[in-house]
Amino acid sequence: MKELLIVVDFQNDFVDGALGFPKASEIEDYILARIKKARDVKEDIIFTLDTHDKDYLNTEEGKNLPCPHCLKNSKGHELYGKVKEVQELGLVFEKDTFGSRKLLEYLIEHPYDKITLLGLVSNMCVFSNAIIAKTACPNAHILIDSKGSRSFDEDLENKCYEVAKGLQIEII
Repeated sequence: MKELLIVVDFQNDFVDGALGFPKASEIEDYILARIKKARDVKEDIIFTLDTHDKDYLNTEEGKNLPCPHCLKNSKGHELYGKVKEVQELGLVFEKDTFGSRKLLEYLIEHPYDKITLLGLVSNMCVFSNAIIAKTACPNAHILIDSKGSRSFDEDLENKCYEVAKGLQIEII
């Protein structure tokens, strides 16, 4: 069985930077342990990085979320804490919006049987990329690991988890 772990946007700006929130840092050790497990059982690993430039405020996202964040080549763009130290264990896909086109293209070319996602922000980028994974690999078992995902809005997070279940994405 070919398996993949996707660590979504566990970046400085979402943990303790421009869009940081207190519960985000709580999952660092869990994410590290999950990456170690993935390496030990030979799961492939992908890290996504939310990536913007100086024109962010002129984008559709920037007009709706007018807080510059994850600017390329900034500290906020980097993976957070100890997760940054294991970045070389996987592929890295930069993305300019919630979901990753590069991830979609990659998964179409390299289908998996099982894909697990975790990271930040659960009801935005994790959710979007889970749907992308389901679209690219419709027969794969897609999971969102809620122990390794967080949102600044727990109510919205729970609603997205319910929608994900309706899309045959398992929440663990």
